[in-house]
Amino acid sequence: MKIRSKNIRLTTVLTLQKDSDNFENCLFLKKRIMKNIFLSTLILPLSIFAQQPEKAIFKKEPVSYYQHTIVKSLKGDFDNKEHTKLKVDDRGINYPTDPSLYKTVWCSNSISQGNTGTCWSFSTSSFMESEVKRIANKEVNLSEMYTVYWEYVERMKYFIQYKGEMHLGEGSETNAIPKIMAKYGAVPYSAYKGKKSENQFYNHEDLFEKVEALFNTIKQEENWDEEKAVASLKLLLNRNIGEPPIAITIDGKKMTPKEYLASLKIEPLNYVTFMSLMEAPYYKKTVYNVPDNWWRSDDYINIPLEDFTSIIKESLKKGYSISIGSDVSEPGFDKISQTAIIPKFDIASEHINESSRQLRFANGSTTDDHAMHLVGYYQKENGENWFLIKDSGSGSRNGKLDDKKFGYYFMNEDYIKLKMMTITVHKDAAEKYLSKIKK
Repeated sequence: MKIRSKNIRLTTVLTLQKDSDNFENCLFLKKRIMKNIFLSTLILPLSIFAQQPEKAIFKKEPVSYYQHTIVKSLKGDFDNKEHTKLKVDDRGINYPTDPSLYKTVWCSNSISQGNTGTCWSFSTSSFMESEVKRIANKEVNLSEMYTVYWEYVERMKYFIQYKGEMHLGEGSETNAIPKIMAKYGAVPYSAYKGKKSENQFYNHEDLFEKVEALFNTIKQEENWDEEKAVASLKLLLNRNIGEPPIAITIDGKKMTPKEYLASLKIEPLNYVTFMSLMEAPYYKKTVYNVPDNWWRSDDYINIPLEDFTSIIKESLKKGYSISIGSDVSEPGFDKISQTAIIPKFDIASEHINESSRQLRFANGSTTDDHAMHLVGYYQKENGENWFLIKDSGSGSRNGKLDDKKFGYYFMNEDYIKLKMMTITVHKDAAEKYLSKIKK
């Protein structure tokens, strides 16, 4: 746009001067200016537009890992059709998709959540594993399904208490893990796998149908007996994913799940969750108004966008990882290149701010889709910031199994500013921001 307006002004000036005595000088000047403008058009796409693609195209995506591997493994048959979607035209653009470029926090290998809606447990369990390594210098593999089991139990208690006025789904939020750990502790994966099938992938399709039917029956019959309802739910869960242990043995020592958690030096109350939306006062705790915050938690610390992004960058530089909640249903969130960017046809980078972020949340174009584990960062020579995201979903698994980026996304800072909605982190990583909280 700027170059075009310059040409218009230049043409006008030269037309007026054409009949003057300085025509030859003017012609020389015109050629010189046009040459500079031409050179600028060659340079600008490299320095600016390469950072933020401008165009959208319809892309035919190949059959996904979810279909050809997960669904095929669980059901035998799968959807083998290619689907066309509106995506970013990023042809000719090189993104930093080599994990070795990134300064990272230790994390365990990326594992699949299978056919479940439990990304919140996988992402934050991975986050807690990194915390154990950071605090206790131990490498552990925590059971994601232990948390899922007790989260269902807590849902039932809330459901009974509020007479069925609750969103019921498989999803939850990243701050559910510290909540469950504080009450039920934790166990290693070896002590509770949370599945009876030998299949490598979890499949909660049938489980959730049964859970949903139980909740609906209780509501229809208005049978608000908490003890009976919880007992019925536990029986259902035990039959489908197994009964969680009340004691485990670690290195020859018998302990409870709470004692095991203590041995890992994890204090659940040391973890805080931030959000950044204009709809609530800054530096106060508030409710994050999304369905998966089914228990209406008001422990979200609402902060300005600048502080939100600063916490992310400062935490990683200090060796802390972060569990994140993000919108992933965007043209710029690509499951083939495994990148997350904001294209210019959505909004120009310089216009991403608190207002544009709030607008998209308020009108529903930003949604609370998926939880992941932020484990690294990289700054390009031009100052552009990128982040390495460990993922349990199938979208990050469309490449080859032996590819080192399998199970990861690469997220541009613009995407974080506009579309990352929540972060859970150790309080020590955000100490200077917590001091601003208004009582």
